[in-house]
Amino acid sequence: MKITAIETFTDEFVCFVRVTTEDGSQGWGQVAPYYADITAQVVQRQVAPYALGMDSDDIDAITDLVRDREHKFPGSYLRRAMGGVDTALWDLIGKREGKPVCALIGGSPGTVRAYGSSMKRDITPQDEADRMLRLRDQNGFDAFKFRIGAEVGRDVDEWPGRTEDIVPTMRKAMGDDVALLVDANSCYSPAKAIEVGKMLQDHGISHYEEPCPYWEFQQTKQVSDALDIDITGGEQDCMMANWKSMIDGRIVDIIQPDVCYLGGISRTLRVAKMAEAAGLPVTPHCANLSLVTLFTMHLLRAIPNAGKYLEFAIEGLDYYPWQDKLFTSDPFEIVDGKATVTDAPGWGIDIRQDWLDSATYKIMSLDS
Repeated sequence: MKITAIETFTDEFVCFVRVTTEDGSQGWGQVAPYYADITAQVVQRQVAPYALGMDSDDIDAITDLVRDREHKFPGSYLRRAMGGVDTALWDLIGKREGKPVCALIGGSPGTVRAYGSSMKRDITPQDEADRMLRLRDQNGFDAFKFRIGAEVGRDVDEWPGRTEDIVPTMRKAMGDDVALLVDANSCYSPAKAIEVGKMLQDHGISHYEEPCPYWEFQQTKQVSDALDIDITGGEQDCMMANWKSMIDGRIVDIIQPDVCYLGGISRTLRVAKMAEAAGLPVTPHCANLSLVTLFTMHLLRAIPNAGKYLEFAIEGLDYYPWQDKLFTSDPFEIVDGKATVTDAPGWGIDIRQDWLDSATYKIMSLDS
């Protein structure tokens, strides 16, 4: 079926995409959050002109055509925009076939183990431990990730001594039965990253994310070669050549693609297959409760090299107020530390009409 219309519904943080085909079938997707209003313009100007009129079933061909026609714009915004159309098409196909997306890509409905992922650095170590203990008791999480260093911090901590304090504080509070993960967000030089990594190993931390500037693959490689702890990364990468270099060079031990940053489910599946061939697990990045977490849940139910966890953002509406009232029902309930992918067709969600009514609206169609 030919694609006949591509619509965007946008505010500053979120852009939902609706795709319609010639038989009237429709599906919903989403571009990556943050500056989504900019990405919405890219959808309409650099993606929709090529996707309109193409076969809705041939998602790989659509994303490759957009990439090739817009080869002078190889970066993040174009991939984010491609992801909005890709994810809408998967929803459309799922609804047409009466299957959840996970079933379309080789999986089945069911549960996914989640880790509670903290975005906060503006929090004391004890306060962070206390809130994670509450979440453990309320939701049954048995794994948590917290932040160390400062974001792209050039070896400087968020405040002096915070990292050296929060690591033992978290381990003491949680005990040995809870898995602990950390994210350095590109903070360290290799020497400092290795020094911090040895401390993490001493406290049983199992996942050390983005220790060095993420674009400096050889710096990260120095860290992964020097430590026994799993070094992880990849959330920012959207170019297939970078993914091939990362995987072939075994820069990290676990890869972390973001479905929305990378350009959708189809492109993420390509990366997952590369990682599978190299024996690397996939623990995707999905650090907010927009549709990216639902996309990731379906992905993890389908790929054979799924990592141990689903990232599950634990920040409340005070931190991400734009997450409030996006959907008519909550697809993200955590029970006994697990999220559930249902057997509902497509993504299994409906977007609230009042949110859509308040959004900035644009459409491109074969008739326009």
